[in-house]
Parts: sequence; C-alpha cells; structure tokens
Amino acid sequence: MAGVQQKASASYTCVFCGFVYDPAIGDPDEDIPPGTAFENLPDDWCCPNCSTEKDTFERCD
Repeated sequence: MAGVQQKASASYTCVFCGFVYDPAIGDPDEDIPPGTAFENLPDDWCCPNCSTEKDTFERCD
C-alpha cells in the first residue's frame, strides 16, 4: 500500500526482571544478530538476566 510505512520490530520486556529485548541489538551473547525480531527468536531462548522463558515477555508499545 502506498504511503504506509511498516513499523519497526517492537521491543519486549521481561515481566520478572525488566530486561528489554531490543531487536536492533539482538542478543550477541547467544549469537542472535541485530535485526532479529522477537517473534523470530528460537523457542528455547530465555531472558539473559533471569533465565525466564520467552513467553513471559510483554511487548513494549
């Protein structure tokens, strides 16, 4: 659609420790490259701070 810009991938916050996954940064410690959308993280990816599972993150608006 002309004139419609696609929104950049959203950041997500861990509800337990407050860690923010920023897709512009990725997760270099886990070999997740910059530009990786949260939705495209592996199912077994966990919070780098508190090791909670991916499904405990909430989208930052």
